Amino acid sequence: MTDTAQTRRAAARVPLEMPDGLFGRLLTWYARRTYGDVPDNGLALLHHRPALWAVMGFERRVAKWDRLDADLKVLAEMASASLIGCSWCMDFGFYAAHSRGLRVDKLREVPRWRESDVFDERERRVLEYAEAMSATPPCVTDEMADALRGDLGVAAFVELTMMVAVENERSRLNSALGLASQGFSDRCEIPARP
Repeated sequence: MTDTAQTRRAAARVPLEMPDGLFGRLLTWYARRTYGDVPDNGLALLHHRPALWAVMGFERRVAKWDRLDADLKVLAEMASASLIGCSWCMDFGFYAAHSRGLRVDKLREVPRWRESDVFDERERRVLEYAEAMSATPPCVTDEMADALRGDLGVAAFVELTMMVAVENERSRLNSALGLASQGFSDRCEIPARP
């Protein structure tokens, strides 16, 4: 383990040890094969296996939702993670979007979307809604909802709302556990020429 990984894992609010036993070896093999590393939130959830199984099952079902444009979905997730301040979610979200072949050119602009000129009006409404939903307390307005239902249709609007709620759960869990960026997005970068 690198010094950076040791420092990051030491800062977590629960121990992030590599699992042992058959289940641990299978989880480690699968995670490294799928993501290139074992996600820290998976190591944290290993302390409560029923919670780990519930999250894994739920996330598998969430991944099948398809009413909302995938690029809008990831913008909403990133806006929520950014507002909450979850660097782990921002890092993994970029990696996941890149891995699925989604547009990642705008993702770095999400934290400053109001000043950026890369977003169209529909994307701005999605970003505004995700932030309003993620605020404490939520500050969604009827006007926001009406505009997005008009942009997306009712089913996609409901999916957008659910995706922001799901990202709130992810980001708040990871932030509360003290998890920080794990370097997943670094694997997506084009290496500099020597």
